[in-house]
Amino acid sequence: MEFHHLSVLLEECIENLNIKPNGIYIDGTMGGGGHSLAICQKLTTGRLIAIDQDLYAHEAAKKTLKDHLNKITFVHDNFANIKSILQNLGIEKVDGVLLDIGVSSHQLDEAERGFSYQKDAPLDMRMDNTNDFSAFDVVNTYSEEQLYQVIWNYGEERWAKRIAKFIVEQRQQKTIETTAELVECIKKAVPKGARKEGPHPAKRTFQAIRIEVNKELEVLEKAIVDATQQLNTGGRLCIITFHSLEDRIVKNAFRLQQNPCTCPKEFPVCVCGKKPLGKVITKKAILPSSQELEQNHRSRSAKLRVLERI
Repeated sequence: MEFHHLSVLLEECIENLNIKPNGIYIDGTMGGGGHSLAICQKLTTGRLIAIDQDLYAHEAAKKTLKDHLNKITFVHDNFANIKSILQNLGIEKVDGVLLDIGVSSHQLDEAERGFSYQKDAPLDMRMDNTNDFSAFDVVNTYSEEQLYQVIWNYGEERWAKRIAKFIVEQRQQKTIETTAELVECIKKAVPKGARKEGPHPAKRTFQAIRIEVNKELEVLEKAIVDATQQLNTGGRLCIITFHSLEDRIVKNAFRLQQNPCTCPKEFPVCVCGKKPLGKVITKKAILPSSQELEQNHRSRSAKLRVLERI
């Protein structure tokens, strides 16, 4: 299958990156290369570091970016490792970082990757398929309490306890091997009345397991701190999120970069000595336009937040 991914909030990202023709930029979640292409089109003597942990993304992006390969360094890695990636490349600072968080359209659409609750496939959900740990391991080896914590914390699923209980009971009879088997188990756990309203009953659980498999939220917190430190003064960090858990992390992390002071409020002056590294450019998150929402329904939950290094 072709790696197809519509780049969300494309114009807004490029505008907020304030791209300098001779600057160095990082696309930490390259995917099919849509955002990367738009960045490269603004560069003359500048450079793009294109990072993705998905090898399929690298294959696809190199086709999309074929006219700009002389400006790009491709890196197969996780964006959480921005600091070591730049160190290995001998680069001290960059002028902008873009992170488009979450699962790509291609990963959802390619059934065999096991991300979608709407297509039957082996339980997988690995963004980096060179990793050993997959959704199969979460579903079949985690304790009932561990499953509950994952589904509740990462999926905000009100029926998390029942779903965890049903999964454990099901796997005692037979190992849960496919997405369809897991969906059926979840449907049994969620009361019939609750299944009539809202999103697909498996949506939140699949999201939660995917986040656990790929350690997405842990990776995000680390990346925000490291990326901010690697920016030149005036450099921008642009992050697109797709659900409230991610957005909350970005919002709070940006706030800490702007105001890291830990002194009690009653102190007349700061004595902790912590200095701000950035300023928040987006007081409110930037949302997709009505035109984009019509063209790409998967953009409906997207939010863009921007931080500038000071």
